[in-house]
Amino acid sequence: MATDQKQSASGTGVRFETVDERGAGQRLDNFLLRVLKGVPKTRIYRGLRKGEFRVNKGRAKADYRLSEGDVIRIPPVRVPEPNSPPRIPGYWTDTLNHRVVYEDESLLVIDKPSGLAVHGGSGLDFGLIECLRQSRPGDRTLELVHRLDRDTSGLILVARKPAALRDLHRQLREDRVDKRYLALVAGEWPRSRRVVEAPLAKNTLKSGERMVRVSKEGKPSVTEFAVLERFGTATLVEAKPVTGRTHQIRVHAQFAGHALLGDAKYSDDKGEELARRIGLKRLFLHAKSLTFTLPGGSKITLEAALDENLENTLEVIRKSL
Repeated sequence: MATDQKQSASGTGVRFETVDERGAGQRLDNFLLRVLKGVPKTRIYRGLRKGEFRVNKGRAKADYRLSEGDVIRIPPVRVPEPNSPPRIPGYWTDTLNHRVVYEDESLLVIDKPSGLAVHGGSGLDFGLIECLRQSRPGDRTLELVHRLDRDTSGLILVARKPAALRDLHRQLREDRVDKRYLALVAGEWPRSRRVVEAPLAKNTLKSGERMVRVSKEGKPSVTEFAVLERFGTATLVEAKPVTGRTHQIRVHAQFAGHALLGDAKYSDDKGEELARRIGLKRLFLHAKSLTFTLPGGSKITLEAALDENLENTLEVIRKSL
């Protein structure tokens, strides 16, 4: 954990944190969310925009990658009093223990179920990472390598050691992790539409809900699509995100005119009606495969099959043809 170099006696003044091995390679925003547990994300990102959080005495953006020895200035922020850890239902810990796809001394790969967020916050007491930490008290440095939306199922990487986290983050930055998703989209996706390239920008509504939209002011974003099966009213596609933006596959599919079925954020009335008709009650998006290099140097490909709910949905729509 980072070392606290300086702090006021009251605990409410400016303090400085020196990044150690665990924090090296992390984004600045993720580091702050970890060391300032309970502080609202909006407060942290507002402070980053205003330059209240500084690295080595200078301003730094949220996506700045930390190095061991960096000194972070943390302004006075109100941190909630430490409470007992959230009570996590045994159902979730048992479920995750049965969904371990791969495990070694450095890494866990979990087939995440739909409906479980990857971490707590924003009104959620816990997520996948909190469940794992509670059920594996011997793993002192469990960290998410990447994220999946709460309603998305499938493969997610969890590092057990700081060195593995840094190595996998490097692979992600260098586009050396191949991630493939299965998605059911509305309408007939044209076979000729193999790439969607459209910049994406995040937008927070007055309600606090986070949305993403195509915008020329957004970050460059590319997704590759391939048609797997046609159903007339819908198409099963494989999606490969070349970049890794929030909600990227969902928004790119919507931008192409074929929103994902079961997507409460980005679907339209026609898509919602089709989802109801085929009995789909969740987002049809599943992280089906990951290809990457293990810390030891060997390449590995892991796969996770569709869950029973999504398989049943495909059977229903096939029979309706």
